[in-house]
Order: sequence, then structure tokens, then C-alpha cells
Amino acid sequence: MAIISASILAANLASLSEEVKRVENMIDEIHLDVMDGHFVPNLTFGFPMIEALRTFTNLPIDAHLMVTNPTDLIKGFVEKGATRVTVHQEVCYHLHRTVEYIKSLGPEAFVAINPATPLSTLEEILPYVDGILVMTVNPGFSGQKFIPTMIEKIKRLSDIRKHKNYQFKIAVDGGVGNENAVELVKIGVDILVMGYGVFRNPRLAQLREEILNASADM
Repeated sequence: MAIISASILAANLASLSEEVKRVENMIDEIHLDVMDGHFVPNLTFGFPMIEALRTFTNLPIDAHLMVTNPTDLIKGFVEKGATRVTVHQEVCYHLHRTVEYIKSLGPEAFVAINPATPLSTLEEILPYVDGILVMTVNPGFSGQKFIPTMIEKIKRLSDIRKHKNYQFKIAVDGGVGNENAVELVKIGVDILVMGYGVFRNPRLAQLREEILNASADM
């Protein structure tokens, strides 16, 4: 069943608890974009944000580490309440070791790849991960448009999973909303990371119903 992961980067941070509570019954988890201003051209959240989230929501939290030194931060985010940790292939020199480290602490271990990173770079890690996050925009900012060629990339990843009988989940992040969420579910996506598609979407309840229906038909 496909789920909605709400990226708080698009929420009104001045009233974050109210923002989360407003959509809580229409989402399945929180997506926390951790950016360091180095790996990506933006600076966002750290440990205080996940601590704050844990004071008003029990939803699962994915700590998406868009940073150059993810291994230095993994344990801290897990201790603060992350139920999934996502690291980027592009910055993990010893990716298998990092994935196994995350799993040893308890959370799911996901690996993300940027739009220009080929799927071939994941060949050796696919048997070990809980999921792959396909970035469908260049990471760093909320509200970007979905890169159309990522559809074929997702299809190829879904085919690899099927043919190899792997069990990893497929997540997508960037430009996901009313116009493409259902299509993404139909080609094999399990987790839809949405920012504007959640917090600035007047038809979120309807979209959730469409996603659930599409999942049931798979």
C-alpha cells in the first residue's frame, strides 16, 4: 500500500504543530529534510527540529540526510526519534557499512540518489537496503517541478526489484502532487514524499483516496 510522507520543508514553520495536526489523519509519516548547505545549496533542520516534532506527533519520521557527513549524524537522529534514515549514495564512501550501521540501530535504512546518478551505482547495495529514494528534482529546495525523465528511471528500478525478487521499497521525492501521484503508484512507487502536495493542497483528502484506490488495484 502506497503511503504519503509529508515534507515539513513546505509547512508553515511558525505554526508547525498546528500544520502537522491539520493533515495528520491524511498522511502516514513525516519527512525531515536535513540539509547542510554543502552537499545541497540550502541549510535546514537539525536535532532540535526532530526533538520538537516528537513533542506533538507519534508519526514515523524519515531523517533524509542531505549532508556530506551523514555517518556523523545517524546515531543522533535515531536517538531523537527517527524511524528511518535516508543517506545519499553520492556521499557515502562505504555505503554497505553505513546501511548496516543504520539497521543495527533499529530504523529502516534507505539510500537516495540524485537525478543525474545512474541506477547502476546501486547494483551492489540493493540486496541490503530497506528502500531506495529516487530524487525527482535536484535536492535543496521545496516546490520544484518533477523531472519527467525520472519516470523511466523509476520504472527501471521497479523492474529490477521484480526480476531480482528484491524486497526494498521505492520512494520518490520532488514535484509530487495531484497531477502525478497516482501514476507514480501505478509504476511501483511505495512512498510519495510531498511538501506542497500536502501542506498547500486543498484536495489532499481526495488525493489520498485516489492513492489508496490505485494501491488496491496493484
